Amino acid sequence: MTTMLIAARAEALFTTGLATGSRPTLEVVDEAIRTAVRTRGGTRACAADVAAEYGDHPELAVPRMRWALATVTLLYPPRGRRQSWALVA
Repeated sequence: MTTMLIAARAEALFTTGLATGSRPTLEVVDEAIRTAVRTRGGTRACAADVAAEYGDHPELAVPRMRWALATVTLLYPPRGRRQSWALVA
């Protein structure tokens, strides 16, 4: 996954109503991201909302973005880096 895609997903997730610190499933995150992008008018609008939140409430925005990035990174691992079982002889 590209850095741009990670950032776009994290920004969209940031703008959702999911609780900071929650551990949502991939299905929940997928739906939340899709809904955020659709209702806010695209990924640029999500990024603008994130920027506004950093300007208005940086003390809340920082932990929220950390959570969003950690969630996206965990649920959408880079291709080719998925864990696999090792063969043991």
